[in-house]
Amino acid sequence: MGVGAGGHICGGGYGPMSRLLGLTVDYLHAVEVVVVDENGVASTVVATREDDDPNRDLWWAHTGGGGGNFGVITRYWMRSPDATGTDPARLLPRAPGMVHIAEVEWPWPELTERAFVRLARNFVRWQLANSDVDSPNVDLYALMRCMHQSAGHVAMHTQIPADRPDAASRWDRFLDELNAGVGVTPLVRRQTLPWLAASRYLAVPDTGPWAIAARRKVKSADLRGPHTEEQLVAAYRHLTDPDYHGPNSSMEYIGYGGRVNTVSPSATAIPRGAVVKTFYMAAWNDPAEDDQHIRWMRELYRDVHAETGGVPVPNEVNTGAYVNYPDIDLADPEWNTSGVPWHTLYYGENYPRLQEVKAKWDPRNVFRHALSIRPPR
Repeated sequence: MGVGAGGHICGGGYGPMSRLLGLTVDYLHAVEVVVVDENGVASTVVATREDDDPNRDLWWAHTGGGGGNFGVITRYWMRSPDATGTDPARLLPRAPGMVHIAEVEWPWPELTERAFVRLARNFVRWQLANSDVDSPNVDLYALMRCMHQSAGHVAMHTQIPADRPDAASRWDRFLDELNAGVGVTPLVRRQTLPWLAASRYLAVPDTGPWAIAARRKVKSADLRGPHTEEQLVAAYRHLTDPDYHGPNSSMEYIGYGGRVNTVSPSATAIPRGAVVKTFYMAAWNDPAEDDQHIRWMRELYRDVHAETGGVPVPNEVNTGAYVNYPDIDLADPEWNTSGVPWHTLYYGENYPRLQEVKAKWDPRNVFRHALSIRPPR
């Protein structure tokens, strides 16, 4: 199960090149949307980022406002803000030619609580220290997948364009810093691939356990600071729970920041400021196992965010959650005891403006779901 461009873009999609180039919505020039007016009549509207476009607010809402809120998206136009001319080959950044990739695995039987805490802390600290847009390491992307111990290992995917200065040596230093003080020798597999093959290698899960997992529960939290030791100990406790079997379940740290945070938080609908994303997923096949997997996921997330009511309330550490990983629990007072509404976690200070766009372009609230933007009262 994967995601296409349709939902990826309008939710503020990111990927392995985002630290270097920014988000998909930073290149969104226009969007075509089928909307429904107050009389129930459907029409097609094109909205662009041009300052004099009367429909610009509808374009802005699709730069991170998420899908299923304003209408049916039928077309996107992508173009760098500083691009000139009409040659398609010159309108967007060029992809790298070749990409160095490393797949790293730390065996769970050797990861004590202390070793796990050190490893996770090393990863996040490196991201914090190397996520400025001017950092020489902003081109290095890494995703650490802290699998449940029933998977046998904690795994990491990391990649860097092969033509970047000192790519191989900086890559080696990153791995050395990551392993410092952990006391566990990881298995490292390296290869160099063309960029498109490398992207498919990471993005298409048909070679991993997720390919056979039809049922999933996901959560997210975006970070501007490191998890505390108490949070990492809570994560370790759930990831090593012997009463739970979830080889496809994990808590992931994903490198972010860089050019993403050079854009004003109000310039697009998606909030800015995070340097690391965390992604939580339980995946399984048997419907009879729904309760145990969902319960494990909910309790892991709640306990990691126990100090802020079970959810990542924006503060000096958290920036909130990511709307493209929708989680109905954020609107459930049983699992969100913070008093902070779900829409603040997803949109921060941009939510009132999204409500105004909603009222203008979907006055009948035709496009709605459990976490859709509500018209202002």
